[in-house]
Amino acid sequence: MSGKTPIQAGLKAAIVPVTPFEQNCTLLWDTESRTGAVVDPGGDLPRIRAAIAKVGVRVEKILITHGHIDHAG
Repeated sequence: MSGKTPIQAGLKAAIVPVTPFEQNCTLLWDTESRTGAVVDPGGDLPRIRAAIAKVGVRVEKILITHGHIDHAG
């Protein structure tokens, strides 16, 4: 070991079931910077916003993994 303290990076995730399809929208964030991304939002914006507010993160990106309407609506 070099004697340096290792960098402690933390990534957290929360699953937010959205739309009548109840697909998994995922909120990802860095525990140190409190910035994150929403993955496959699909719909139910009030529910997604509530999850973002609950964990207290600033969303910088929206990631869409594929084009099905239940993930990209």
